[in-house]
Amino acid sequence: MSKVIVLNDKFEKASELDLPQSYAQINPHNLYLYAKSYLASLRANNAHTKNRSEVSGGGKKPWRQKGRGGARAGSTRTNVWVGGGVAFGPTNNKNYFQKVNKKQKRLALERALAEKAEKGALFAVPSLIVESGKSKDAQAIIKKLNLKDVLIVKDFVDEKTFLAFRNLAHSYVVDLSEVNAYLIAVFKTVIIEEQALKTLTKEA
Repeated sequence: MSKVIVLNDKFEKASELDLPQSYAQINPHNLYLYAKSYLASLRANNAHTKNRSEVSGGGKKPWRQKGRGGARAGSTRTNVWVGGGVAFGPTNNKNYFQKVNKKQKRLALERALAEKAEKGALFAVPSLIVESGKSKDAQAIIKKLNLKDVLIVKDFVDEKTFLAFRNLAHSYVVDLSEVNAYLIAVFKTVIIEEQALKTLTKEA
């Protein structure tokens, strides 16, 4: 059974919460497809080369067809010439979009939550707010739980908490509306506010 470790206000273990059993039965391929689609959507697609029709110049035949003893040439902008076009190079009109439907996104998220819970790496807290906005106070929370790589999911990200965790390596704070299956899967540990967890796990 996938269990969420519930922490109290002092970040000590208070109880455990069961995730729906159906989460663990979801085919992990759904998570793979979503992660693949998510990473593809991040591709900037900036690499672009010009082919021989796009390179400027080369309109005139460089020398006559016959009689000079050399190879014939029709343009100085073919791919065998320095300064010519590139054959079969990358172009920025390539579309990397990979469609994942709404139901599959939901299944991927549920599977990611189940995997974290099975590893004992999914924590729920009543609230996580760093009033001081200082990184040392945020670090104290991470150190108390003996964590190194953590995703923090809040129902609503306040400025003080965001500033406190911003400079910590291997920690990331997100709003509930920003969370997705890839973020849940890629971090070793997930800390989520109880209200956010209820919203996240309620039936779609």
